[in-house]
Amino acid sequence: MGLDRRTFLEALLGTAALGWRRWPASVEGEAPLHDDAAGSVLGAYGDWAAALAEDPPRLSLRRQETVDLAAWQRRARARVLALLGMPEVGAAPHAEVVARVAHDGLIIEDLRWQLPFGPPTRAYLLRPADASGPLPGVLALHDHGGDKFFGREKIVDPGTRHPLMVAHQEKLYDGRAWANELARRGYVVLVPDVMAFGSRRIRLADVPPRVRRGLPAREPETAEEIRAYNEWASWHEHMVARSLLAAGTTWPGVLLAELRGALEVLCRRPEVDARRVGCAGLSGGGWQTVLLAGMDDRIRCAVVTCMLTTWRDLARNRSYTHTWMLYIPLLARDLDYPELLGLRAPAPALVQCGRRDPLFTLPEMERAVQILQEVYRRAGAPAHFQGLFYDEGHRFNRSMQEDAFAWLDRWLRG
Repeated sequence: MGLDRRTFLEALLGTAALGWRRWPASVEGEAPLHDDAAGSVLGAYGDWAAALAEDPPRLSLRRQETVDLAAWQRRARARVLALLGMPEVGAAPHAEVVARVAHDGLIIEDLRWQLPFGPPTRAYLLRPADASGPLPGVLALHDHGGDKFFGREKIVDPGTRHPLMVAHQEKLYDGRAWANELARRGYVVLVPDVMAFGSRRIRLADVPPRVRRGLPAREPETAEEIRAYNEWASWHEHMVARSLLAAGTTWPGVLLAELRGALEVLCRRPEVDARRVGCAGLSGGGWQTVLLAGMDDRIRCAVVTCMLTTWRDLARNRSYTHTWMLYIPLLARDLDYPELLGLRAPAPALVQCGRRDPLFTLPEMERAVQILQEVYRRAGAPAHFQGLFYDEGHRFNRSMQEDAFAWLDRWLRG
């Protein structure tokens, strides 16, 4: 299409934020936002590919004649783990405090820990300055947003924010650093970087010159250099995914290993009641939430924002709007995308969708919610799932944040 992913996402997000109902002309001509009658991204192969997997898939709870929830969960999770090829990370990481500041009623710690692969992970830990006794904890997960130079900074105000992050929070979060807001409400909030973002990003100096595409090996400093790095990182995603597959693992498998390490860091904090831990995130953070919350019972409550659809939607319509971090080879044969989150049933989950979100088609977002409603109904806990739709694009606005906070309060504090 002649557009890098960042430019494409900025065009999409700008369209959504303005409430327009059409794609940018440079991307998809004048096609209506959710009108896919013009064809598939796979052309004549689209309908065939979208119908390859059975519906319901082989391991779906929706096709079980009798429900043995624990047995189904064990079997399905084992299959997911086999497909992920998750690398071993060994013992729980030891987190050291690099810096600690008091800001706007919060204590904010800058943490660092080392996994067996890649550069050290950096994370922010936020908690109320006047808190006493163990508090509920939340793993707050940053978005993708076509920006890999930054990670945890996207949803935190540590006291001094980069101008690009001020703009980022204004665009996606109504100007609010939502991790700070959640901590002020009585939570211990951990915000880690994950592979290819922020502290975990791939440095130009560490790749061969022929892969740098003419960019210098030094660290970007100016806004222009950061944007150039993000364009390069967007192009480089296919190389990361293919290299990991060649190594016998997957990007989602690496992601889950990282997230479990971060969850261990959070649960071991003395300020945290490890029996009351949740996770939440927008977009790429929503995908991280789907993956971790579906696979780890320590997550007692989950909020997924603007990151729910079906594999059918991605196969036929929207694969080009999403990161390589999302795809688990062959999983569509066993579970549909929303059923990965459904693996946590009957543990509570809230899903928030934007009716004008251009990264998905509305009919498939609605179908994904219906699938989860059926999963939770068959799990005997229909009230533990809620799917909300907003007249919004690909954003986590303040109204959505308030609903998310209320859901977390209900299950972690109520």
